[in-house]
Amino acid sequence: MSVPYSILDLSPIPEGMTATDALSHSRDLAQHAEAWGYTRYWLAEHHNMTGNASAATSVVIGHVAAGTKTIRVGAGGIMLPNHAPLVIAEQFGTLDALFPGRIDLGLGRAPGTDQMTARALRRDLMGSDDGFAEDVQELQYYFEDLHPNQAVKAIPGIGSHVPLWILGSSLYGAQLAAHLGLPYAFASHFAPDYLLDALATYRQMFKASKQSQKSHAMVGVNVIAAETDEEAQYLFTSLQQNFVRMRRNTRGQLPAPIDDIEAFWLPHEKASVMQSLSCSVVGSFETIKNGLREILNRTQADELILAGQIHNHQKRLKSFELAAKAMQSL
Repeated sequence: MSVPYSILDLSPIPEGMTATDALSHSRDLAQHAEAWGYTRYWLAEHHNMTGNASAATSVVIGHVAAGTKTIRVGAGGIMLPNHAPLVIAEQFGTLDALFPGRIDLGLGRAPGTDQMTARALRRDLMGSDDGFAEDVQELQYYFEDLHPNQAVKAIPGIGSHVPLWILGSSLYGAQLAAHLGLPYAFASHFAPDYLLDALATYRQMFKASKQSQKSHAMVGVNVIAAETDEEAQYLFTSLQQNFVRMRRNTRGQLPAPIDDIEAFWLPHEKASVMQSLSCSVVGSFETIKNGLREILNRTQADELILAGQIHNHQKRLKSFELAAKAMQSL
């Protein structure tokens, strides 16, 4: 079984550290990931979150791409309703000019933040999400070769054919990706409920396009790997605490792991968080390998994209190294 594997990075800011630390860690992880055989390294757009340093996603992509040589670098994703398509076309056209053939552009329609911040970003929330499909097509237009009498051009960008992906956690994204003939990435690492239905919809409805002749489905998985199952479960408590804090509206920087997660959350919080994180593989090398194999068998994914928020950077590096070895051994 030879399946590409990639990384999704939110550039987490651990407690006690700064955005500078987080961005340095992201670049360092990408450099290691390149050596470990990862296909792509994606960064995600989030706003008004004190625990994430990737809000200016295209800038961070440039930072990571400049520190690597061959790995694809991109957005997983850009929340397109927050931006004018022309601006994104210019940003990613510029990235493609700087790092030819290495840039991906994944597109989502959620705000990537709370409603007040979304209003600050967009100035006007009327119809922002409703025009997502049209915005995607407008963005495609700017990346195509020059059209006759084309008045508005993305420079750089025109003729770059930067590959687009549709991101989603529902059937809508699956249907749009299939209709446009684009690869599809499902956010099962935090919203797994519609995973199998969305994949089936995408594959059944897919129409070949200039960019993609066949469907390509990528599945998000949280991976926390360590020398032992017990150590991995301990490291996992940082992400578990984060998800509880989101529900309590007490978000902050990525917390250090704790010995007793059961003393931290209430029963209803545990049930909710564990459902959201059900597409997670946590444990030693053999546990990780078996878990990843099970997910691949269940989803028939064309690619896995692995997320892993771990407080200690060296432990995070070790986790992604073990995950790469596990993928290579399948």
